[in-house]
Amino acid sequence: MLVDSHCHLDFNDFEDDFEEMLARAKDAGVTAMLNAGNNINELPHQLEISDKYPFIFTAVGVHPHNALEYPDVKAEDFIKQAQHKKVVAIGECGLDYYYDYSPKKEQFRVLKEQIIAAQETGLPLIIHNRDSDDDMMAILADAFKKKTFSGVIHCFSSSQKFADFALEIGFYISASGIITFNKSADIREVFAKIPLDKLLIETDAPYLAPVPMRGRRNESSFIVHTLEKLAQIKDISADKLADITTDNFYRLFRKASDKGRYEY
Repeated sequence: MLVDSHCHLDFNDFEDDFEEMLARAKDAGVTAMLNAGNNINELPHQLEISDKYPFIFTAVGVHPHNALEYPDVKAEDFIKQAQHKKVVAIGECGLDYYYDYSPKKEQFRVLKEQIIAAQETGLPLIIHNRDSDDDMMAILADAFKKKTFSGVIHCFSSSQKFADFALEIGFYISASGIITFNKSADIREVFAKIPLDKLLIETDAPYLAPVPMRGRRNESSFIVHTLEKLAQIKDISADKLADITTDNFYRLFRKASDKGRYEY
């Protein structure tokens, strides 16, 4: 079993071969996928997919790139949408100073509303963090003091300091195809130190295809290449790591599991 803990299946990159893409994922051993939220207005389309395919779960969120488009969004908007049985997380949300598509002030505001939604619903938070370590740590630490919440740093590409902070507050850390890139030796060093029970694995499809698929549209079946690299880093078998990261997924995203505290 293998779970793609973060992808974007509602993007039009997959509209021409969606069923074939899912078949390839199944052949690769992928048993579930989490379709991350990018734009709360697109949630109905995400839910159409999740309602049709039992193995595809959904998150509701506003990506930092889109924060400026939501001047009035409140935690209640996410909380309301999170009542749907297939919505298992809040996000992705966070800060992105690399592109700065939305002003920092707007990124802060929308992130904080989604943190509140995670605190109130008990659903895990999916964090996007790029070139914003210090502000992200400050915001999460401040919120955590007020009321604890769970979450994952998706597509981790930051420092050991940030990883240590995330682990300290109980967050999981997710490996993407980035760990297979030649230039990512420092990130591989961080992953070598992350406890096995805090690891997740993802594609972030259609982005960040791993080596040897780099340059192509990413898809869930490609996750096996990231798994193999991560297994090498952790010095365990790929099969064992697949089981571990799958167990971790269902431990974090409890609403996705029939063993969790949600019934539907």
